[in-house]
This record gives sequence, C-alpha cells and structure tokens, in this order.
Amino acid sequence: MDAVVQFTSQSQGRDRIFRATQYACALSVYLLRNNSERKDLVAKLKSLETNMSAGRKLFRLGNTINSIEAAKRTMQLSDRVLSLCLTAANANRALYFICDNVLWARNVGLIRDIDKERWSLNASRCYFLSLVTSLTRDVYEVIQLMAQKARDRHFRQKMELHLNESPEVAEAVIPQLDAFLFLLLESLRSHPAVALDMLKNVCDLFIPLDRLGIYQSNAGVVGFCGLLSSVIGIVTLALPKLRLRP
Repeated sequence: MDAVVQFTSQSQGRDRIFRATQYACALSVYLLRNNSERKDLVAKLKSLETNMSAGRKLFRLGNTINSIEAAKRTMQLSDRVLSLCLTAANANRALYFICDNVLWARNVGLIRDIDKERWSLNASRCYFLSLVTSLTRDVYEVIQLMAQKARDRHFRQKMELHLNESPEVAEAVIPQLDAFLFLLLESLRSHPAVALDMLKNVCDLFIPLDRLGIYQSNAGVVGFCGLLSSVIGIVTLALPKLRLRP
C-alpha cells in the first residue's frame, strides 16, 4: 500500500495512470464501435477519454522547465553521441510541452486568437522528433551492448554452441543472420531497461505518425500502442531498476 501511495503522489505517476486510462478508453471505443447495443457505454468511454486527456494537460504544465533542465544536464555527458541524442530529445520535448500548454490555455479560454489545428500539428511534430532522437539513443545503446557482448569469451562460446546444436536450422537460416539475431536478443535480455525503453518509444511513435499523416493506421492501433506504452511507463516508474539512465 505504501508503494501505491508513493506512486500516485508523484505527478508522473498520476499522469501515466491517466494516460493508460485514456488509451484504454480509446481502444475500447474502437473495439465496440460496431456494437449497437453498447452505444451508451461507448459515449461514456469517449467522455472519460476526453476528461483524461484534459487532466493530463493540467499535469504537464510544469514539464517544460523540467525538460529544459534535463537538456542542460545531458549536455554535460562525456559520451558525445549520447549527449547529442538526449539533449535533442529533451529540447524537442520542451517545445512539445510549450505547444501543449498553449493548447490547454486555448481549451480553457485563456487564449482565443490562435490556430488550434496548427499548434496541435506543431506539438505532434515536436513529439515525433523527440521520439526519433530517443529511439536513436536506444539503437546506440543496443549497438554498444552488442559490441560488449561480442567481446566476451564466454558469450562467444555460448553462441558457437547455439549455432552448432541445430544443424537443420543452420541450413535453412543464414548463419550470419542467426548469429546477429542471437547476439541482439541476448543483449536485450541481459539489459531489460534498454528493451523496455525501445519498445515504449516504438509504441509511442505510432501516435504522431498517425496524427501527422506520415503513416496512418487506425484508432485501434493507436489505442493499443498508447496503452502498452503507458503500462511500460508505469512499470518503469514503479521499478526504477527497469528505467534507462541517464
């Protein structure tokens, strides 16, 4: 119970619970869209989804400053590739929060004379760029892990054993491809924080891709990816050892 209280007392924890609820509603609405007997339920779910989205915008009001401070910290990292990726991701995230805050002010009536659609598209562009740079960081981390694994003598013995234990598979699969996939999976398995962060970012990427028209899916795919990403976010926040750092 103490862990639950501590989790929900954090603004990030509340935001991720609201986010999971929002996308769960979106997925449910998509799955029930053709069920005429559930029209009242669908209407309630749509209303709940809207309220969750509005609540999350309120939680995010101070996140611009947090992202700017994070960008300042990542600029000091000794690894220049990591520093560039994380700084770019945090900078784009800060721009996204600025657009998001303007949209919130427009929705509550504090600002009226703005083009809501243009600001919404700008927010999606910044979110997209933030995710692309975050994924670039994930790929860089995976490459580093794979290189480290490949130099390990015990791992090389394990790989040779894997390649030799199934000769019938080796004939059907290109040995180099099999070795690469084995190295990749073992690297991700030994570092679940990297695997979870990459999966989360890939799921999140479908949201701005659909919004910007780069790769249009449907509300069901967006809802499922958003829900899965939210669950991963909740898990990594509740279990810090599964959170990728810095």
